[in-house]
Amino acid sequence: MSALERQCTLLINYDQSSQVDVPELLSKLEGGDTNEKIDALKQFILMQLNGEAVPSLLMTVIRFVLRPQSETHLRKLGLYYLEIVDKRGEDGKMLPEMILVCNMVRMELENPNEYSRGSALRFVCKLHDADLVEPLISAIRPNLEHRHSFVRRNAVHAIHHVYAKFEHLIPDAPEIVEAFLSNEVDLACRRNAFLMLCQCDQERAVMHLLQNIAEVPSWGETLQLSALELIRKVCRQNPMQKGGYIRIILALLQSAAAAVVYESANTLISLSNAPTAVRAAAQRFCDLLSTQSDNNIKLILLDRLFELRKNHLQTMQELLMDMLRALSSPNMDIRRKTLTLAMDLVTNRNVEDVISILKKELLRTQASTDVSPEVLYEYRQLLVHALHSTAIRFPHVAPTAVNVLTDVLGDSFGPATTDVIMFVKEITEILPELRPGILEKLLEALPTIKVPAVVRGALWILGEYSETPQQLRQAFMAIMDNVGSLPFATTKPDPEDEEESSETLKAPQEKTVVLADGTYATQVAEEPTTLQASQADKGPPLRSLIINGEYFVGVALCTALTKLAIKVSLTEGVSQELVNKVKAEAMLVCASLLRVGTSGLLPTRINEGSAERIVTAIRALNGDVDVSIWLKANREAFGTLVRDKRAKENREEQKKAMSDQVQVFEQIDFGILRSRRLAGGNEEGTIDEMDLIEASTAGGSASVFNLSRVQQLTGMNDPVYAEVHMIVHQYDIILDLLLINKTTTTLQNLTVELATMGDLRLCERPQTYTFGPNEQKNIRANIKVSSTETGIIFGNIVYDISGASEDPGCVILNDIHIDVMDYVEPGFVSDVAFRSMWAEFEWENKVAINTSISDLGEYLDYIIESTNMNCLTLRGIENKSGFLASNLYATSTFGEDALVNVSAEKNPEGGLSGYIRIRSKTQGIALSLGDKITLKQTQKSGK
Repeated sequence: MSALERQCTLLINYDQSSQVDVPELLSKLEGGDTNEKIDALKQFILMQLNGEAVPSLLMTVIRFVLRPQSETHLRKLGLYYLEIVDKRGEDGKMLPEMILVCNMVRMELENPNEYSRGSALRFVCKLHDADLVEPLISAIRPNLEHRHSFVRRNAVHAIHHVYAKFEHLIPDAPEIVEAFLSNEVDLACRRNAFLMLCQCDQERAVMHLLQNIAEVPSWGETLQLSALELIRKVCRQNPMQKGGYIRIILALLQSAAAAVVYESANTLISLSNAPTAVRAAAQRFCDLLSTQSDNNIKLILLDRLFELRKNHLQTMQELLMDMLRALSSPNMDIRRKTLTLAMDLVTNRNVEDVISILKKELLRTQASTDVSPEVLYEYRQLLVHALHSTAIRFPHVAPTAVNVLTDVLGDSFGPATTDVIMFVKEITEILPELRPGILEKLLEALPTIKVPAVVRGALWILGEYSETPQQLRQAFMAIMDNVGSLPFATTKPDPEDEEESSETLKAPQEKTVVLADGTYATQVAEEPTTLQASQADKGPPLRSLIINGEYFVGVALCTALTKLAIKVSLTEGVSQELVNKVKAEAMLVCASLLRVGTSGLLPTRINEGSAERIVTAIRALNGDVDVSIWLKANREAFGTLVRDKRAKENREEQKKAMSDQVQVFEQIDFGILRSRRLAGGNEEGTIDEMDLIEASTAGGSASVFNLSRVQQLTGMNDPVYAEVHMIVHQYDIILDLLLINKTTTTLQNLTVELATMGDLRLCERPQTYTFGPNEQKNIRANIKVSSTETGIIFGNIVYDISGASEDPGCVILNDIHIDVMDYVEPGFVSDVAFRSMWAEFEWENKVAINTSISDLGEYLDYIIESTNMNCLTLRGIENKSGFLASNLYATSTFGEDALVNVSAEKNPEGGLSGYIRIRSKTQGIALSLGDKITLKQTQKSGK
């Protein structure tokens, strides 16, 4: 058996493929120079660790390596070898060579060189045999008084180890260490001594702490951390003593060491839930958040603040402005967490200050030039979302938020400005009193807007919410000014551009070419007559977008002008002449757009849907279409959309609030009453709040037994029966194997050999066991998961039959399939972010719909349930329309995004047809989700 398969203090990677010449290494070890001896001994250590022991090597090492005159580094390697070598023979008795080893270690403990003494003391900490340690006790004690702190520090370690393992060898160790601690001045030595008392004699440690309570703030960082650990341990055992340690913790909160401040704040929260204590701890967390430069530390601090928010919301609201200082960090994870936390803590008292900070951050992103555009886009979107949610929750600050949002409409940051116009539309619908100001802001920003989606949104708002005669006139004139002169394009150049046009519109060119059969022919090359790029760049952005082929913008333009013209015709006191003039100008714009779109002068021709919509607008202006469709239907549909969205958000907030409520007949645990129970001798439930937090984030589900996770690996008639219970926790899979010897003989050297396929890695190989007749044992194996992908675990069980000369037995195990659904959780993103990721992700899996379900809504529910995803599309009309187009979204434990688009329609026969498209950044999750959907469809069809 190799040393790695036993309890060993060393773990070194070893390439067993290399050939080793043992006699040559032995000769180098016996007669080579120091460097050759070092290389040879290193090779022997690696061989010993991997089960390739060399007979009689121990004596060679004692003779030629562990001599007093040997080099210090060589003797250190010799001690490493002594750590891993077998110290007892096959009969269980101590090897005779160990007498020489003890004598050598004793000499090293008395060596005048402090490095040699320290190495020997550390070697003593690795000994787990009392027969070896007992002769060394008398040599260990004097090292506590050595002049060098390195020796004293390791001497305390050695005494701690000996007392913990073999208390009878040094029963007065606590008294010795206590006396040493009282006189010691070195920080590391004091820390080791204090830690030894905390673990071996807690009463002495507490007594020392209380006697030096005034000096605790001046202790070193490591010693202060040990003191905090002792306080937590004591208060768990006896909560009635919490009050005596609060003063120490409050003093340590002012320490200059960040680690001490962090642990002090955690300890204070675990000891007291008083608002004063929570405020003091949270304030120190906020101070660390703004002073520490490491991003990992900031993320940990934000997690702690999130935990405090759950139970101390009002106290945390007072510190909101301090938390927002973390927005200065360039890391997007920190910014995202900070804004999420801030949105939960905004109140009427601090909302104006929050709006001011968000405005400054938004303006700072406009002036930032040293950050990549992608980071700026994402950060701007976060700020826009924060401003929007704040304006919805607190209407009295909505005007300020709207002013801030509309100021960035003219920027070229597509995703952020698209979100802005969507939020402005929602605010305009929800808060009618803000409509006049919003319309004025849009009229001012319209000449600067360059993003097509933002232009469409602005035109829709102007056409939908302009009501008064003045608003109608200003909106119509502003739009016409941005349209420019008509027609949009012409093949004849302007006089001032005649020279450029002559260069651009060239005459047909003729050239002679050789055909495939070897004959000659004349080829005429004539460039198509298209609009010049110089003409497309002239004029306002709205006109430029139309000339560049953005027909959706043209449709929005015609729709807005049509609505404005109809509203003008319905306004009282307006002359018929003005009405006819407005309608004529609107018709001229629509006709010009339709003509230029079909003329071929633009880069692309107008599509049929856009052309049909423009024709409908012309008919509406002519009075051939009911105007109520244009004036009422759109706003009613948008109003319903906004109300449904708000209702969904309210339901989620109520659900979140209900989760924090205590149900009827549920036990309520009061801390002060628990303290009285514990004083009476009942130690049940002594875990404090921070321990519960750690348990919930570090494997709290490991003890939950789920019968559906049990899988049979072998048959009932196999010599060894095996079944496994899988526990999936974040990045780990724990395999709890139950093995039963079904035979009447003893099975020796039974080993479960496992292998993995996919992004799975076996952490350690299960040990070798001996099974008696009909004996059963539980064996655990840990699997590390690195990505969201369907993995397979396979293997076999090998064993030897006791007393038989037959070949070893082997039982093949059934494959264990890891379900990708264990790592997928429903998520939510905006439509803009979904479309952006859809265009960015390169891996796509297309699955054809093949199901017996005939109802579109039922089929979508089945897909959502099967894939554990969230539907981003509004639902309710899929069965009426006869077709379905929905977007689904989920995130994985590893931060991967999964996008799914379901496109289905009803066949004339009543069935469903279509496709499900899956996109992700990595191949594994796309293929795994596709296989999962195919399997679920097959199972549903089979039923």
